[in-house]
Amino acid sequence: MSIQQEIIERLGVKPEIDPDAEIRKRVDFLKDYVKKSGSAGLLIAISGGIDSAVTTGLCKRATDELTEETGREYMTLGVFQPYGDQSDIADSYAVAEAFQLKYKVETNIAEAVDEIALEVEHGFKTMGMPCHLSRGGKGNVKARTRMVMQYALAFELNLLVVGTDHASEAITGFYTKWGDGAVDITPLSTLNKRQVRQLAAKLGVPQSVLDKAPTAGLWEGQTDEGELGITYESNSDYLEGKDIDPAAKEKLENQYRKTQHKRDPIPGI
Repeated sequence: MSIQQEIIERLGVKPEIDPDAEIRKRVDFLKDYVKKSGSAGLLIAISGGIDSAVTTGLCKRATDELTEETGREYMTLGVFQPYGDQSDIADSYAVAEAFQLKYKVETNIAEAVDEIALEVEHGFKTMGMPCHLSRGGKGNVKARTRMVMQYALAFELNLLVVGTDHASEAITGFYTKWGDGAVDITPLSTLNKRQVRQLAAKLGVPQSVLDKAPTAGLWEGQTDEGELGITYESNSDYLEGKDIDPAAKEKLENQYRKTQHKRDPIPGI
């Protein structure tokens, strides 16, 4: 078995999908897990990007169906988490409106993140190592702070925290360990980015979200493809078993090996 075939098998990506069937399967997956867990519903952080928009649509459909089937109200809570002023926050609210979310809340992470950064820098100084938190380091603090807030909300409301990670992110490890990777359930995990887009078109994700460049939103001007140096087209082609540019193939496989620790369970002895 080639490295490519091994990765595809591990991540569970199909070479092609039926979007309607995939939506049905993933909504049922969410419904079953909510019922088994005894939770009151689902919490999804809506970043304004396509992944969280698709996940929001799946969550809302799942909790609406559970409410109708059981006669008990199940909640999808949409959470907006800007760092200070977010230039595209309107897209987050547009997603909530498109899927008619009844419950939504905004928790700005700026003050908490900046305080953590100051405390870390103070710690460095006491060690005689005066330095500022790097851009990447502060980006990780942002992602992890968002999850702390999500779990605080979820605990009080008895909700499950839903992740937006998918196979195109898993292969590159393009998520923050114990940040956006720290969730209860991931309904997109066996889809690549192209397939996520196929679901988006069926679910009715706002056009402004469909058109924007994918970004983790950890600093101004950051884009996924710019940071990784690999397009999502090549990434998706690879995960569908197609031949891609050898340089891109090598970069993807190297990235997969380098980030294996993110996908492995915590080691112990």
